[in-house]
Amino acid sequence: QVQLVESGGGLVQTGGSLRLSCTASGRTFSTYAMGWFRQAPGKEREFVASTNWSGTTTYYADSVKGRFTCSRDNAKNTVYLQMNRLKPEDTAVYYCAAAGNGEIIIPRHAYWGQGTQVTVSS
Repeated sequence: QVQLVESGGGLVQTGGSLRLSCTASGRTFSTYAMGWFRQAPGKEREFVASTNWSGTTTYYADSVKGRFTCSRDNAKNTVYLQMNRLKPEDTAVYYCAAAGNGEIIIPRHAYWGQGTQVTVSS
């Protein structure tokens, strides 16, 4: 079992930056793929970014490529999402996810955090 706690959300103006953090419990963090999803009001939850167990491979949704960076620190059991040049359409609840296969995150098999709100004002 993995427990995930997100932090770092908030209100920011268009063009601003935020960094989300997700800290995991358990000694097997370094074997999990970690990533981020988001859900805007009235929309389905969507993939944002993820990194494999070692941090050597990362994936991004087209909508955030070049603006967001997903990274991890296995010594701290923490995964980060650095979000730059934020847009109003980035407004959503952001969820941290963990997957035991170590490479990719399949939502129905993932562990989830409670979510953190990100609001980008225009």
